[in-house]
Amino acid sequence: MGGVTSSMVAKFAFFPPNPPSYKVVTDEFTGLLLLTPFPHRENVEVLKLPTRRDTEIVAIYIRHPMATSTLLYSHGNAADLGQMYELFIELSIHSRVNLMGYDYSGYGQSSGKIGALVFFLQPSEQNTYADIEAAYKCLEESYGTKQEDIILYGQSVGSGPTLDLAARLSRLRAVVLHSPILSGLRVMYPVKRTYWFDIYKNIDKIPLVNCPVLIIHGTSDEYPEYIRHLKKFNSTVEKSPSQRYSSRRSTDQFEQSRKSADVLEVSRKSTDRREKPRKSTDRPEKLKNQSNNLDKLEKLRTSFNQLERCRRSVDCHEKSRKSIDHQLEIARKSVDLLDRIRTG
Repeated sequence: MGGVTSSMVAKFAFFPPNPPSYKVVTDEFTGLLLLTPFPHRENVEVLKLPTRRDTEIVAIYIRHPMATSTLLYSHGNAADLGQMYELFIELSIHSRVNLMGYDYSGYGQSSGKIGALVFFLQPSEQNTYADIEAAYKCLEESYGTKQEDIILYGQSVGSGPTLDLAARLSRLRAVVLHSPILSGLRVMYPVKRTYWFDIYKNIDKIPLVNCPVLIIHGTSDEYPEYIRHLKKFNSTVEKSPSQRYSSRRSTDQFEQSRKSADVLEVSRKSTDRREKPRKSTDRPEKLKNQSNNLDKLEKLRTSFNQLERCRRSVDCHEKSRKSIDHQLEIARKSVDLLDRIRTG
């Protein structure tokens, strides 16, 4: 039953355009790959990327001269690169970002490949994970893009591979989720738990994402407003994660130092409180020097001797808090007695 349900969920999740909206051709003069029927642009590269599941996906890379970040875009389930091409160009221009978009295995001209044999491949959850990994690897190795400068963008079913990759990368600049799904099964049924045969378990992976996340979900926003929100979000995450983490570590170290100082202060105050009763034992000496009454002096001397014995007892038993408290109490009572004698 689980296998049947899983198959149903997969069929519901993937709707590749049929036929594909574009073709990939090789320019006979330059040897460059071109996306037809679109005119060639100098800042757009068409690529074919191998994946770890022995498929070959088509991707495009759009370069912006003033870009400080790169958008890795995973499109929705009923689209391919041909349908997304003009939107990608506009996003790159207006958001001032480099952009890489790709087709999942089984979408557009992305297909399976065994040697020289190329065949159509049914889209699957695991293939999309391998597809986005291949696109990310290309950004790192072919374009020298750092993880800290990458924003993962997932639309609809594209939120699946986006979150799967984001949950495994700790230094991404940001993640954008455009009409994301909770999971494949939750699109069909209002279930409250995750089943083993479910696909794109986004609800379980989102807590693992360690970067800023923007969620877009609505039906009324116009294109200019959509672009404005993206630009605003991009500007807020311009500071690289490494800088944010460095600042956070400095703050944590400062906080630890402050707490250590607080502990020392508490300890010092505790010591001061312990010293105060001992200082009181010096008062009989002052009283002895100030008293001219022989009768009172004798009594004071006797009391002082008692206090001195108490003080020595306290010093000998410093390690025992209970003993200290007991002896100091005796000393305090003795001092009170001297005060009464002096005032009497």
